[in-house]
Amino acid sequence: MTVQSLSIPDLKLITPQRFADSRGFFMELYHRDKFASYGIHDTFVQDNQSFSSQGTLRGLHYQLPPFEQSKLITVLEGEIYDVVVDVRAHSKTVGQWLGLKLDSQKRELFYIPSGFAHGFYVLSPTALIQYKCGNVYNPDYERSLLWNDPKLGIEWPLLEGVETIVSQKDQNGRCFENLDYIVSDT
Repeated sequence: MTVQSLSIPDLKLITPQRFADSRGFFMELYHRDKFASYGIHDTFVQDNQSFSSQGTLRGLHYQLPPFEQSKLITVLEGEIYDVVVDVRAHSKTVGQWLGLKLDSQKRELFYIPSGFAHGFYVLSPTALIQYKCGNVYNPDYERSLLWNDPKLGIEWPLLEGVETIVSQKDQNGRCFENLDYIVSDT
């Protein structure tokens, strides 16, 4: 496995080793001790899957303490543009965003520590995403950051001629400068 640190501290892109032969392939997607050797010490307590059609945009979501969530994202089928925004109050990169393409061919994993709003846009006809969470979902502590907040300037690669599908909840996300609470880094 290779682990690449990204431009915003604490974000990591993990490329698992793939063992392929005439039968197919085998990959180890998570190994607690190996991840810990790269500074990832999270205890993941919930696994989620999301299936979406092309043009679907989900996010940007995060949870407040004590239910903040780290995430480990991988795409099982299709391709997405995955985006995070640093919402850690005392971070030097608060308000900065990072986006990257993830797909089922590479099967890279995107590690997102707690303190980041997360969302994605589906580029392929459909996409199946799996992600581990470092805390359980709690709707009372969930917050949504507006996906198209002009202050953030996220450059979503929206497909021409494809309707962008955004839930009502995500359309009503808060602008960054009006967040009622910004998760502090711990």
